[in-house]
Amino acid sequence: MKIKSLAVLLSLSLLIACSNKEPQKSEKNHQEHEQSQSHETSDIREETGKVESLPSFLMKQPKEIQVIYQAAAKHKELLEKIPCYCGCEEANHKNNYDCFVHENKKNGAIVWDDHGTKCGVCLEIAAQSVMDYSKGKSVKEIRENINKTYEKGYAKPTPTPTI
Repeated sequence: MKIKSLAVLLSLSLLIACSNKEPQKSEKNHQEHEQSQSHETSDIREETGKVESLPSFLMKQPKEIQVIYQAAAKHKELLEKIPCYCGCEEANHKNNYDCFVHENKKNGAIVWDDHGTKCGVCLEIAAQSVMDYSKGKSVKEIRENINKTYEKGYAKPTPTPTI
């Protein structure tokens, strides 16, 4: 089952990467484009009783997005150490995990956030991070790779603490 999930993550990552290709822009133009996009603070949030129970807003999403959400929720400790480069700092996100989960409650309930359903960068970062982690890469290696990949031409990273 894990192999199948990882295969789906990989194929989604490739799909997202291919679908998000834009014509080449100068770095300045790309940054201006990214900064002009306003991040909604009215993301849909929904509570479920546990991590294994996906929110209803995901039911109309492709299976690949559902798989990434499930993987993100199960990799909290990893994704809380990985910054996001989509500009979601404006929505008070501190890391890539916040793009998928708003809150983990003490009773095991989880409050999901639909921000990730609207953002290819969030999905790519989560999918790549989880895949690399499953291959045995350290959190530090994963973070360095994400930073190197997204440091130019994307929005300012979330204020994720250094590791």
